Amino acid sequence: MKFEVDKELFPFENHFLTTSNGSEVHYVDEGQGPVILMMHGNPAWSFLYRKMITKLKGHFRCIAPDYPGFGLSTAPDGFDFLAGSQTEVMIEFVEKLALKDFFIVMQDWGGPIGLAIAEKFPERVQGMIIGNSWAWPLKDKPRFRVFSWLMGGPIGRVMAQSFNGVWRFFMKEGFVDPRSDREMAMYAAPFRDRKNRKQTSIFPRQLVKAYEFEEQVEAGLDKLTEKPVLFLWGKEDFAFQEPELERFKSYFPDHVHHSLEASHFWQDEQGEVASDFLLDWAPDVLRNAGQVSDQLPPKADIQE
Repeated sequence: MKFEVDKELFPFENHFLTTSNGSEVHYVDEGQGPVILMMHGNPAWSFLYRKMITKLKGHFRCIAPDYPGFGLSTAPDGFDFLAGSQTEVMIEFVEKLALKDFFIVMQDWGGPIGLAIAEKFPERVQGMIIGNSWAWPLKDKPRFRVFSWLMGGPIGRVMAQSFNGVWRFFMKEGFVDPRSDREMAMYAAPFRDRKNRKQTSIFPRQLVKAYEFEEQVEAGLDKLTEKPVLFLWGKEDFAFQEPELERFKSYFPDHVHHSLEASHFWQDEQGEVASDFLLDWAPDVLRNAGQVSDQLPPKADIQE
């Protein structure tokens, strides 16, 4: 593997799948029951979902892939790491695993990538869990243009290459409370090699440069407007805030919203709480779809 995994922090079996473009996609596949697909953002990997996997695997089949170049996944020579290319790999991943009737958790770039997957297979999606993300072009938003240029332009590329600077920025701003040294070592592990850092700056540049991809995602939302949505939103996020949340709500009338005492990486900071909210919401979704799962607990009275 690309690096040694701390099995006390990430005690899951490693699975790998080869896609048609030569990507070796690493993924976690734990538990049984309704499928829940967990999509990470930049510059994270499936390690981000470790707390949710631990809490949910007794009720769900939890599948968490790493994008090519992230986590334990490897990209073929010449792979461009663009949003559209990552999406194509993830769509093939879903097809190869023959996933159906699944829930999908999305955050950061996992939002547009995950929504593109849902738009490709709307009949397979039970419901969506969305947190601190977006689904439309950002090129006309000044704060995103500035961030995209700083973290994804010449400055960001030098930062990433010389001292893993883009990763360091996200890890500093992405948590209300700093993670432990051991946890940070796992987040940093995929990017210790200078040759495997450029993708951390490509995704920020894609915020405004991938506007055609973002336009396609937004145009396809009409395929999903009747899907039940659970919004789990970190209140202290530096990136995607109240305006993005309210815009999302306008697309998905059948929604439940819970705010989390967290920043960008709420799956880590509030993973157990987020899982409780999901476990409270999912039985209603399945019941309304005419399905019952013995894996899920009775609906609980969980207070925010």
